[in-house]
Amino acid sequence: MTIEDVTPVPKRNGSSSDEIVAPLLPKSQGDEVAFDEFNGASFSGAVFNLATTVIGAGIMALPATMKILGLVLGIIMIVVMAFLTDASIEFLLRFSKAGKNRSYGGLMGGSFGNPGRILLQVAVLVNNIGVLIVYMIIIGDVLAGKTEDGTHHFGVLEGWFGHHWWNGRAAVLLITTLGVFAPLACFKRIDSLKFTSALSVALAVVFLIITAGISIMKLISGGVAMPRLLPDVTDLTSFWNLFTVVPVLVTAFICHYNIHSIQNELEDPTQIRPVVRSALMLCSSVYIMTSIFGFLLFGDDTLDDVLANFDTDLGIPFGSVLNDAVRVSYALHLMLVFPIVFYPLRINIDGLLFPSARSLTSSNVRFGCLTAGLISVIFLGANFIPSIWDAFQFTGATAAVCLGFIFPASIILKDRHSKATNRDTTLAIFMIVLAVLSNAIAIYSDAYALFKKNAPRE
Repeated sequence: MTIEDVTPVPKRNGSSSDEIVAPLLPKSQGDEVAFDEFNGASFSGAVFNLATTVIGAGIMALPATMKILGLVLGIIMIVVMAFLTDASIEFLLRFSKAGKNRSYGGLMGGSFGNPGRILLQVAVLVNNIGVLIVYMIIIGDVLAGKTEDGTHHFGVLEGWFGHHWWNGRAAVLLITTLGVFAPLACFKRIDSLKFTSALSVALAVVFLIITAGISIMKLISGGVAMPRLLPDVTDLTSFWNLFTVVPVLVTAFICHYNIHSIQNELEDPTQIRPVVRSALMLCSSVYIMTSIFGFLLFGDDTLDDVLANFDTDLGIPFGSVLNDAVRVSYALHLMLVFPIVFYPLRINIDGLLFPSARSLTSSNVRFGCLTAGLISVIFLGANFIPSIWDAFQFTGATAAVCLGFIFPASIILKDRHSKATNRDTTLAIFMIVLAVLSNAIAIYSDAYALFKKNAPRE
């Protein structure tokens, strides 16, 4: 199997002669192949699926980026990152059409051969497994609580029912894995997740509305101070620290690995550009509002994961109820994001391990084994890794930045089909230079901070 073969293309009326047509998902295996009646994904379903791919755990770290950058520069960076993401996706779509490629891996393979395809698959593997482990860790922290630096932070279930074996971390994650993750991960079409994606986006909006409401209430009562508008740069260390937000911002907008799957299932594939722009506008609006109200609410006390700030006394009526509502809504949101991020992970690991096998959708045994194996790895990682926020930043500075900017820009510079304009080349060079320099500085700054933190005191 090659990675190009995985995503089904719906049957459309009036297809042009140059349109790439692939069979629908088979209902059964054998010489006689039956097809389902899938007629293509709707525009709204595609927008929700792409928006759900974008809005994940990265949103929780955005208020902390405002603490480092200040509101003005922070908002500017979110907008700039959205525009760069839109440009890099446009590169992928335009050159995929030119090369008649139906996947990101196929496009990389067409430009750089088999090593390019393998490099892309490894990047998706590293990025998505890391992201999904982070999701599961956050869900465990929210529902079951955690102990950090000798202090125990109560989870929602522990606060409601007291400590029992069934609401401990391992039990909660096991129940969530078997009851939510496993069933949703068994869908063979990404469009099948459109309703859970819509609910996921709605839960993110609920989180935003509650956070905004709390901030406005405290602002009216004089309980919050005016947030910092510009970064506080006092020395060289604080200047280098500004670059640590880049991996977070990159991770917050990574959705490139799902673009082709969503396009291939669209009833009208030419709608993919409006789908991308609608999803990015929706996500950018949610990001900006969350960043503003989160930073406004907690100021310089904003933690790297703002969700952890909601286990304290908010100083308003029904504060504990609102705390629980915020944490539960976002835990549920992450549960519904999980299958959207898991979908391309399974496709790419299959292409990496079985490059010459039949389509994954035609082999229930291989599909089931890969699904069970990957979920097991993620489950074990979430139970044995206590906190990987630092690792999450390193992932954002490596695999995520490659998927979002370096690989698309490299395809433009390779220009196998002689389609790149001077503007494309200039923008591609800018993307690579910005990505490499800023993320190299971010890695150095993070590593220096960890070394300084763990260095023995005299």
